[in-house]
Amino acid sequence: MKTIGHIGLLLAIAGVCAAQNRDAEFAKLADRYFDELVFRYDPVSGTSAGFHQYDALMPSDSRAEIQAQIAALHQWLGNVEKFDPRGLSQWASSDRELVLSAIQSQLLSLESIRDWEKNPDTYSSGVTNAIFVIMSRNYAPPAERLRSVIARERLIPRVFTSARENLQNPPRIYTEVALEQMPGLISFFEKDVPAAFQQVKEQQLVGDFQQTNKATIAALRSYENWLKTDLLARSHGDFRIGAGNYQKKLLYDEMVDIPLNRLLEIGYDDLHRNQAEFRRVAAQIDSKRTPQQILDELERNHPPADKLLQSFRDVLGGLRQYILAHHIVTIPSPVPPIVEESPPFMRALTTASMDTPGPYEKDKEAFFNVTLPDPAWPAKEREEYLEGLNHGTIISTAVHEAYPGHYVQFLWVQNLPTKVRKLIGCSSNAEGWAHYSEQMMLDQGYGNGDLKLRLGQLQDALLRDARYIAGIQMHTGNMTLEQAMDFFVKEGYQTRPMAEKEAKRGTSDPTYLVYTLGKLEILKLREDYKKMKGPQYSIGEFHDAFMRQGTAPIKIVRRALLGNDSPVL
Repeated sequence: MKTIGHIGLLLAIAGVCAAQNRDAEFAKLADRYFDELVFRYDPVSGTSAGFHQYDALMPSDSRAEIQAQIAALHQWLGNVEKFDPRGLSQWASSDRELVLSAIQSQLLSLESIRDWEKNPDTYSSGVTNAIFVIMSRNYAPPAERLRSVIARERLIPRVFTSARENLQNPPRIYTEVALEQMPGLISFFEKDVPAAFQQVKEQQLVGDFQQTNKATIAALRSYENWLKTDLLARSHGDFRIGAGNYQKKLLYDEMVDIPLNRLLEIGYDDLHRNQAEFRRVAAQIDSKRTPQQILDELERNHPPADKLLQSFRDVLGGLRQYILAHHIVTIPSPVPPIVEESPPFMRALTTASMDTPGPYEKDKEAFFNVTLPDPAWPAKEREEYLEGLNHGTIISTAVHEAYPGHYVQFLWVQNLPTKVRKLIGCSSNAEGWAHYSEQMMLDQGYGNGDLKLRLGQLQDALLRDARYIAGIQMHTGNMTLEQAMDFFVKEGYQTRPMAEKEAKRGTSDPTYLVYTLGKLEILKLREDYKKMKGPQYSIGEFHDAFMRQGTAPIKIVRRALLGNDSPVL
């Protein structure tokens, strides 16, 4: 009996060693995938991830370069498909699925959706981001980072040459959004970039920068003029990606294969559920007033523009303390994110966002970006915008972006065991987690049952429901941009300026249903996990188990936590 047991133990050890060897083989293939494909054609993403050997590089975005990238993607699709998953651990097998999906998603984007022929903003905001990721973090001395800025700025004019060659027949809304962004982008290069490197005193370096930065501003102004006087008049294209591409995008990006008509039913069900709950909570607050009257009052309760950033800072500390005291999820670092104004190239389409360093970045500063109302706006427009950032929305936004949303999840991602899991994830997990957290925190007692807070959370849930439905409907031809704007107001209970921003965003972000989609997937996973664990279940343990999977599609997380491939919804 001892001999048999000994042999069994040896066989088990041999099996573990074989799996480790196979995992190591796949890890080497994944390393090559990032080095030879991802960062070669998108060196800016290398900088963002924390690999600074790419800092002086930038793609030209020429048609020839894009065709070469497509050919390389097809080759790598074959390379990864040929790697036999048998013998891999469950983790490595899931990593292989993630790489395959990432390649297929990129091919869909370049070959079928073809934003590079349709969206002028990808070029102007793209070059701005290429500089922003170098200047925003102190990962190296300022002079060293400025050399990288100069190297990239020298490559910027070529990008705008490619844009003029590539852009065929954009949708008018895309050209309008690109023009709306341009003043902020130009201001970024005129003011923000020089200010970021003002401590550099080397004359030669400063002189080189002044030359390349001046050329960059001139290239942006020229591009703006071309958009205005040439491209806008011939922007008659269709922003809709169509049902087929939409379904494939969900499959490759989120590993969701639910038919669109069923997804719409799920979205409308959640919308109606949240509307009913909104009406119920409003009646509890004051049954003599309509829900809209109560919402109007809540929206008027907002800080002035010059106190908006401080209001967000004040909320963060209390959230963190509550999470720790109630064992809601482990927070791997005591360092809070830095609250600041959104970068110029993000202001036209986002209200708030979290900018976290890449998982391989040495400088770990994270920035919670908030878009302030433009001082140039008329007073009425500024007030309407601020109403969308009322005190209830500030709390739910802080939950979403920081504690326990994006920032906490980012802290976990830094400690994941493989490069694939650190660098490849999906929005229905990341955005789903952040949106799920808004409801979960109130369910766990944060705010002491404040009904006004709950109403604010429900208003944000309705915003995400409206995104879910408008995204599918606009891109499958069942809703115009104007109808989507009305839908955000009437069904999503949003202010008109917020509705316009959100509907415009949906034209170029077709699957921004991921917030509600992911939230519903996580709620189902939590319920299934709770049933499986029985008396051993605790919400903190579930959240930590969820965090350990990174931002992989919920299909992969379910397999890891439940041990099966049961439906995500």
